[in-house]
Amino acid sequence: MPRIKKVPLRMCVGCQEMKPKKELIRVVRTPQDTVEIDPTGKRSGRGAYICPRLECLQKAIKAKRLEKALQRSIAPEIIQSLTEGLKE
Repeated sequence: MPRIKKVPLRMCVGCQEMKPKKELIRVVRTPQDTVEIDPTGKRSGRGAYICPRLECLQKAIKAKRLEKALQRSIAPEIIQSLTEGLKE
């Protein structure tokens, strides 16, 4: 009987749905205390996962779930850069 490979799941902070890790975008608070998009998913720091949809980002910001997940308040400039990063 072949072994079934387990797919790692993560919860989107916007829509609160469990999805495969590869489908989500990781937002990371680095040890230097900056908030950035992590395209590789391997940078060190505290991470939060979000769907690649603008609606999910807006929900996460409105409900302050992104701030809570990263344990840091997020500046408007960072929110703007995250919005532009999701549009690409």
